[in-house]
Amino acid sequence: MKALDRTAALQKAYRLLSLRPHSEKELEKKLREKGFPAAVVKEALEKLHDLKYLNDASFAGGWARNLAVNKLWGNRKIIASLQEKGLVPRLIDDAIAHARYELTEEDAIAILIKKRAARKKTAALDIKEKQRIFQSLMGRGFPPGLILNKLGKAAEEETDG
Repeated sequence: MKALDRTAALQKAYRLLSLRPHSEKELEKKLREKGFPAAVVKEALEKLHDLKYLNDASFAGGWARNLAVNKLWGNRKIIASLQEKGLVPRLIDDAIAHARYELTEEDAIAILIKKRAARKKTAALDIKEKQRIFQSLMGRGFPPGLILNKLGKAAEEETDG
């Protein structure tokens, strides 16, 4: 019976991992929710580690990069997402640092402001639009000081150009 449980747990884990990468804690939680005993879950996770299907450092790096570069999220929101996945602070810090080599928070904010400004018919951003952009960027996890700094620079570029 135990071998059947372990096989079923591994099958479920393989299915979950085929959809997208998972952290160890995340996979453990999902297997427990499916009703697998703790011992069976532990064995399945060990097997996945042996096969190199589970690697929290690799998962954290890929997840952080996706959120930073593709979704243009700020560090605070990325940290919250990685904490939700059950990752330790050291892995989170390393993952964010690595992701930010490719695209800094400042660059991400600049890209988002440009996209938003491009949708406007008028050349200059009015106060209401700046407030909307500020709220949107806060929701993406960017620090308020950096947003205000970038919004100020965007306004200067508009008047200079």
